[in-house]
Order: sequence, then C-alpha cells, then structure tokens
Amino acid sequence: MALALANRISPIARQTRVAGWLSAAQSWIARYRLYRHTLRELNTLSEVELRDLGLHRSMLRRIALEAVNDVAE
Repeated sequence: MALALANRISPIARQTRVAGWLSAAQSWIARYRLYRHTLRELNTLSEVELRDLGLHRSMLRRIALEAVNDVAE
C-alpha cells in the first residue's frame, strides 16, 4: 500500500506538467506558423531573384526551417 501512495502525482505537479505541455505546444505552433510564413514568402520569389541570391527552389524548405530554428535559439 505504501508503494501505491508513493507513486501518486500531486495536483501541483500535475498542473505544472500540463502547463509545460501547453507551453511546448504553443511554442511549436508559433514556430510552425513562422516556418509557413517564411516559406510562403520565399516561394513568391522569381527564378531570377532566387538565382541572384544563389538559391534554388529545392532549397527553400530547408532555408525556412533553418530561419525558424535560428529565431527560436
């Protein structure tokens, strides 16, 4: 019986854990929205503009992802 009682999570610990999950979810959503916005803007560039920047259209997803990760750090 003592073992069963020792493994229970206190209500405060549970609230802290849930708050952590919500915070992580909000952070992920914000980063995803920034990624999508960045990718959308990069996709509006013409082939000439991309070439001037030394980019190829196949690189855009990676560039958007790197940009979001740089902002998050």
